[in-house]
Amino acid sequence: MIKVLKGASAVALACGVGALAAAPALAARPHSRPHSSGASGRSTVPLGINAAAISGAKVLGNTPASTPETVSFIFKENNLSGLETQAQSGFTAPYMSVQSFASTYGASTTLIGELQSYLAGYGISTTVYANNIDVVATGTAGEFDSALTVTQLDYHTPALKSSAAGGGGGGTTVQAQTFHAPSSLPTLPSNIASDLVAILGLSNYAPSVSNAAHTSRALTSHAGAKPSPSSSCLASSGVPDDCNLPSNFEQQYGLTGLHSTGSGQTLGIITLASVDPGAPQYFWKNIAGVHRQGTLSFDNVDGGAGTPSYNAGSGETDLDIEQSGSVAPGANIVVYTAPNTDSGFIDAFFTAASQNVAGSVSCSWGEAETVIQAAQALGQESSGYVQAFDEALLEMDAQGQASFIASGDSGAYDAYGQFSGSTQPTNLSVDNPSDSPYTTAAGGTTLPWSETFAPGASVDVTAQRIWGWDYLWQPVSVLNSISLQTSAEEQVVGSGGGFSVIEPQPSYQSGVNGTTSFTAVPYLTPTSYNHKLGIYLPTAWTFNPNPGLTTGSATGRAMPDLAADADPYTGYILYAPSSAGQDGIASATQPGWGGTSFVAPQMNGAAAVIDSYLASKHLPPTGFWNPMIYRFAQQANSPFTSLNASGPSNDNIYYTGTAGATFVPGAGLGYPNLTTLANDFAKAGS
Repeated sequence: MIKVLKGASAVALACGVGALAAAPALAARPHSRPHSSGASGRSTVPLGINAAAISGAKVLGNTPASTPETVSFIFKENNLSGLETQAQSGFTAPYMSVQSFASTYGASTTLIGELQSYLAGYGISTTVYANNIDVVATGTAGEFDSALTVTQLDYHTPALKSSAAGGGGGGTTVQAQTFHAPSSLPTLPSNIASDLVAILGLSNYAPSVSNAAHTSRALTSHAGAKPSPSSSCLASSGVPDDCNLPSNFEQQYGLTGLHSTGSGQTLGIITLASVDPGAPQYFWKNIAGVHRQGTLSFDNVDGGAGTPSYNAGSGETDLDIEQSGSVAPGANIVVYTAPNTDSGFIDAFFTAASQNVAGSVSCSWGEAETVIQAAQALGQESSGYVQAFDEALLEMDAQGQASFIASGDSGAYDAYGQFSGSTQPTNLSVDNPSDSPYTTAAGGTTLPWSETFAPGASVDVTAQRIWGWDYLWQPVSVLNSISLQTSAEEQVVGSGGGFSVIEPQPSYQSGVNGTTSFTAVPYLTPTSYNHKLGIYLPTAWTFNPNPGLTTGSATGRAMPDLAADADPYTGYILYAPSSAGQDGIASATQPGWGGTSFVAPQMNGAAAVIDSYLASKHLPPTGFWNPMIYRFAQQANSPFTSLNASGPSNDNIYYTGTAGATFVPGAGLGYPNLTTLANDFAKAGS
């Protein structure tokens, strides 16, 4: 819940966000229990269907009974509240093994056996993850319909384009697709249903989007606006702002002082698109100039993600491996590649947790909380979906695995562009699963840069700031002869951040200056409220080009936790062969890429380097960063530089800094000095 205390838009914000939080279907915390059904001895179970899929979807008919399906049954972890409390306080070495986690927090073998036996009676086979939480079942649509008393239908839905793709150019879209989904909640015998968090996979809709973004087409269409992809990007002594390499990240954020390559460590990458074969190796050798010693391996979860392609988001997977592998050239890499479905996504997280070989894991995919809430309000998905990801991340925390998830690229308005149709929600929203209190959410900044595109159309960013493309609105307006409001609505791009309306504030954020209050610059005030997909949402904005500062208070998990350069205009080179010739992209070697998608794998690589550095001192690995970094940020010599200046030169299209604040929505604790951070971890672990 966000409450504006003074300034403009108090009524609109209170109604918009408050209505979401207060809707009856949304009131429960993620630990809701299954509902009783009319069938004797059976109970309905939470399941996952993405609301965006249902909006405007055309029903094609019943799903053929022979259709093969993979469905994940997620059990509730035992002593969950105790596990959550421990994770928020911070686990310390020696960390738990998978076997110890399973025996302490996993479902009983008796209960798992009852589920397996029940499903086997319908011809469905099962595999139990080592954590005794995730049971993956394979069968046919007809078998699952009979076992779960549902009828699955086939649908077709049009493509969606995220605001970072539509306005920013180059963000991954949600593709047009034909998919199946049940028309009602599934049921199971009550003795089994009462311990399940969710059933995921009865819908195979692909909902998640990559948090990568490219420089704006509204500027690159003009000669001289930014360099085209070419060898000059690499050869020029005056390197353009958007031609950075991972080495620039290392230098900018103080990682080089550790003199470590990440040797002896393994990092994991969770992704929903297949890699372009050979792309990371080409990038390391021919572009980044990195000599890799670590291995690269792939784990195709639930059959993998299919053929590499631009539309599926293979460029995301390429950059994740390229960036993390360059930052930590001595570390081994395991890539968990899963189908872009609810079940594929959660199984990838549980696979990384249950294997427990990666000391750190990153992910750059997600969807807005508002999308999940809309599905909940329609009875198509319960809050158990969010809990499922919390549970996977809690297991990682207990086992000493750090995790980093991109916070999103649509600034304070994460839901904008994630619904079907031309009408989009304009409420404040954050991204999931980076909203989990049990991961480190990675936000974005813009580095200093300047350019004059034409008389009266220029950019001059004088200091590192929260990433927000409000600074592009004026030049885009001038160059394209459009109104400033139209330009603003087409460039709702920046560091994802704000306050969750699903996840509560974790204890490590309690008392930290800035985690329950904020300052904002309300350029865009939500208006035109109506019931969209079962919840009351604004679907338009009024525009103020010169807003005053607004202050307010908020509850819920504050996001992100930290930030680094993510603006495509001060961004990075990507090598992605599947992108060449697509969407106006001329070459496989492309400057001008960014997004919080880069920050998550870079921090993943940095974590491997830090853990290697700690190992050389015979100290334990960092584990989950958040409980420690919030303590470090409040000490006299913080390893973070807070971006707490107030005003329109430092915002994520809504949230700006607050003078003296330790935490700022959009940038979190700020950008790190990674050597200082490593030494803080060393002191804490000694």
